[in-house]
Amino acid sequence: MAKKTAATKTKKLTYARANGYDKLAPAEFKKLEALCAEYRAFLGAAKTERQAHDEAVKLLETAGFKDLDALIARQSPLKPGDKIFRSCAGKTLMAAVMGKEPLEKGLHIVGGHTDSPRLDVKQNPLYESGEMALLDTHYYGGIKKYQWVAMPLALHGVFVKPDGRKIRVAIGEEPGDPVFCITDLLPHLGQDQMKKTLAEGIEGENLDVLVGSRPSRDKGAKDKIKLRVLEILHERYGVTEEDFLSAELEFVPAGPPREAGLDRSLIIGYGQDDRVCAFTALKALLDLAGAPEYAACVLLCDKEEIGSYGATGMQSNFFENTISEMVGLCGGQYSELVLKRSLNNSWMISADVNATFDPLFASVSEKKNAAMLNQGTCLTKYTGARGKSGANDSNAEFVAEIRRIFAKSDVVWQAAELGKVDQGGGGTIACLMARYGMNVVDCGVAILSMHAPWEVSGKFDVYMTYKGFLAFMKDKRRSR
Repeated sequence: MAKKTAATKTKKLTYARANGYDKLAPAEFKKLEALCAEYRAFLGAAKTERQAHDEAVKLLETAGFKDLDALIARQSPLKPGDKIFRSCAGKTLMAAVMGKEPLEKGLHIVGGHTDSPRLDVKQNPLYESGEMALLDTHYYGGIKKYQWVAMPLALHGVFVKPDGRKIRVAIGEEPGDPVFCITDLLPHLGQDQMKKTLAEGIEGENLDVLVGSRPSRDKGAKDKIKLRVLEILHERYGVTEEDFLSAELEFVPAGPPREAGLDRSLIIGYGQDDRVCAFTALKALLDLAGAPEYAACVLLCDKEEIGSYGATGMQSNFFENTISEMVGLCGGQYSELVLKRSLNNSWMISADVNATFDPLFASVSEKKNAAMLNQGTCLTKYTGARGKSGANDSNAEFVAEIRRIFAKSDVVWQAAELGKVDQGGGGTIACLMARYGMNVVDCGVAILSMHAPWEVSGKFDVYMTYKGFLAFMKDKRRSR
């Protein structure tokens, strides 16, 4: 009896982490599998930030969401339960379901990003050398350059003509499509290369993609192989070499995301940082029934991987301007004070990934504060590096609110930081949103091989992230 009492006391007083599958009912497991199948379809169709935007708009319009700009043009008033979205340059997107409470009382915002590390084609990229045609690239975001060589790549993006015509490109994803690659040095001749560090072994200026080797039949041409590539592009897309000057073309890993592991418990695919959080946030908004207490908002933003700069990054005024327009359509006269109160009183989950503890690289993590696979969505109170530099560092009161929300909806979650102290670190859009005075905390799926061409997530963690975001959007708060 004494042992039983002691065990009960220990359970009450201590905090124990555990594999979440042990708590998952069979009926909920079916929901998990269905959600992850939808996620894989989205991830495979959204290889770029533009494609993620377009796929999201399709889902929103199918669910009855209306373009806010059209409502602004008609000065249509917004009321509880109204579903709206607004686009920024076809890359960044905000969607919302209007709540019962006025905007002045705040919104519940979940914000993730849809850009991922990749190889961007330069503006004057095409050249011929060594009987090959190649495209010169500039890598985007934090990558390990050696991971991108000797693997199949697909080309996605747009050419934009001076008359405004937009020509979309997607080569390398269909079964009959050709793919592309960056060549690497054979080990027989790689003695000097192998002496270099991993960071030095492949140079950024050598991440040039092989795109052809067959010459044009034009006998008078100087660079016949380059010309043949241009001929194919012109035949297929109607573009010329000059059109590269106003193009946005990206090389990404070719092929769809797949289930991984003999038990199919994992998902492997390109761009899960941060499209896994973008999708789960969007899916939660789509599944929101009726009008929530507070307006529920999802942000799918661009440029996070390079500091959130530019017109489509979260350092722009897109979000603030959009909330201003919403305030203006909510009855009464627009007021800067109402806008500031709406932002200040908001709650936000900065939906971004963390790093899963990897036993093959255990030395970079402090295990008891690292995210573990299958232990649920990951709450990250602070990011930053070297003394929390650049971190949002959410306050304890707001973390307690998230605990309350997750407990009420049986959301399995864990708390973690990104690596050991002084080991490295990272950042999200959290600090950019906290400047409005709103409460913000980072939360999302922890993944393996972050920023690699192929990243790995756990299905259980994906499902619990969706479940947590939905609970957050539905919450009525404790005090009004």
